[in-house]
Amino acid sequence: MRAPARPDLSAAWDRVAELAGQCGQDPAEVLSVERLAHLSGVEPAMIPGVVTGTAVEVPLERRVHGRFLRLRATRRDKHGREWSLAAIAEDFDAPGASLGPLNAGTGLPRLGHAAGVQRFFGVYAGFLLADSKSAVERALATAAPDGPAAADDLDHLSYLSGLTPRAIRLTLDGNPPRLPLREQVRLRFEHLRRTRPRADGQPHSLTAIAGSFDASGQSLTRLTRGEGLPNLAAAAGIQRFYGVEGGFLMAGDAEALAGVLGCIEGELRSGGADGTNGENPMLSVLRAHDVRSIVTRAGRLSPAGWKSLADYLDELLAREGRPAPRVPAPGAGPGPTEPDGEKAS
Repeated sequence: MRAPARPDLSAAWDRVAELAGQCGQDPAEVLSVERLAHLSGVEPAMIPGVVTGTAVEVPLERRVHGRFLRLRATRRDKHGREWSLAAIAEDFDAPGASLGPLNAGTGLPRLGHAAGVQRFFGVYAGFLLADSKSAVERALATAAPDGPAAADDLDHLSYLSGLTPRAIRLTLDGNPPRLPLREQVRLRFEHLRRTRPRADGQPHSLTAIAGSFDASGQSLTRLTRGEGLPNLAAAAGIQRFYGVEGGFLMAGDAEALAGVLGCIEGELRSGGADGTNGENPMLSVLRAHDVRSIVTRAGRLSPAGWKSLADYLDELLAREGRPAPRVPAPGAGPGPTEPDGEKAS
């Protein structure tokens, strides 16, 4: 049974601060606790302690509850109001009452509901839950500190993302595989067991994996057969066992912050040295496919359709915590082409 090494956040913090200075950015602004809290879900007051390793990790149920409340508080609708439980749950075809225990802090949501909440707010869904596009984007951001060449290593990206090299190629070509969540989670779990074996080269047993979070190996049997989803606590345990990211709602504070710092470091490394916009160029390829697809379809809309699309994008941007851009009226130009709308497809 493996225990992943604790990420060295102090060293990551120093690297990001140094890179920010080299790129002409203010390290204090790049590493502000408010920004890191918004990206990671960790409370601002806890971030200094998380970085130094002195913060006490809270139980999973309290952590997920706190992050959900933070999502609602910081990613509001276009009118500045908190999203209702009914509106959030409606996005994944569930009743608002199903999120009542999560909102009250009295219970964990089902895995599918957790995926829906994260998708609704546009935060990273985690290794087991991420759709293909999110998984590849995260893997590219993680690979970026090693230089642009790392982004071309499909085997390495496959190891990081849980996708096959073929699925990565399809995703980069704008045709990501679309699997039901149950099948996706099963394949990612198989990938973990296959690519992260024991010291003797054999896959970890279901008993060893489940034992790491005080469950029985039988509790994972249905997952291996594709007969059902694990509960949220089991999914968090599997990810913790293998040392992969737990996702916005499930990640430990150190893990969540390490992912954010890694992404910021990757952006600075990929763009700061040559004066570009600080984005991994492979991410631009992904977004370009999405933007072209959106603009092509939007060009066939009526004036009323343009208004509906603008309203939807305003709401989408608001709940992801981004300012809404000005959208030209029909006839005033080619329509919205901001990459920020990539998730509307």
